[in-house]
Amino acid sequence: MLRPSPAPAPALRSVLAALGSPTAVREPRTPALRAAQGPLSPELPLPVHVLGVTGAPGAAGVPGVTGDVTGVAGQHQPPRTRLAGWRFLIRNGDRAIAAADTMLTPDGWSFSHFFEGPYVSATERALIQAEALPTAYQPRLLSVPGLYMLTLWLHTDTEADGATTEPGPDDLLVPLAPAPPGIAANRPYRVADLLPVIVPRLSPPPLFGSAALGEPTPA
Repeated sequence: MLRPSPAPAPALRSVLAALGSPTAVREPRTPALRAAQGPLSPELPLPVHVLGVTGAPGAAGVPGVTGDVTGVAGQHQPPRTRLAGWRFLIRNGDRAIAAADTMLTPDGWSFSHFFEGPYVSATERALIQAEALPTAYQPRLLSVPGLYMLTLWLHTDTEADGATTEPGPDDLLVPLAPAPPGIAANRPYRVADLLPVIVPRLSPPPLFGSAALGEPTPA
C-alpha cells in the first residue's frame, strides 16, 4: 500500500495554473495534452530526488549533487541524493497521458514543464503494482542522470518529509522501463542490492591500470 507525502501547495497551484492557461507559461503543452478531450487532472504527486556523485557522468550541471563514492582503500560509499522537484501525473479519463514537473525557485515552487513518453506509463504501472504490496511505503522517484535511469523509490518511513532523508536499507527501488542494460525493469530491488550495481557505473574511469591501457578487465 502507498502513503504519499503531500506536495507543497504552491507546486500544485502552479501546475493547475499551467493547465488552465497554457499561454501563460513558456513551455507548450505536449501532443497528448493538446489532443486530450475532457478535463485534465494533476494527480499522484511524487517528490523527484536525484542521485549522483562528484565527477561522475551526468553529475555536472546538476546543482547540489555532492559526495564521492570512493573512500578509504577504494571502498564505495553511498552517493548523495537531493530533492530536484515534484512531479504530477496528468490524468485524462482513466489514464495518465503526460506529467508536469515543478521546481524550487527563489520565489518558491513553480511550474517547470510538461512532458510525455515511456516513463509516464511506466510510473503509473509501478505505482499500481506497489499499491498491492502488503507493506506500507511512501512513494518517491529517484533519478540517476548518469545512467539515464529513473526508479520508483518506495520509502519505508511513511511519515517522513518527502523532501528529506536518504534511502534506507529496507527501502525498495523499482527501475522504470526503459532501464539500463543489465538492470531489470519493473522489478523491486532492495536498496542494498541495487546501489552496489549502480554506484560503480557512476564512478569516474580509472586513470591508471589495465583498463586505461586497453587490457581486458577481470570479470
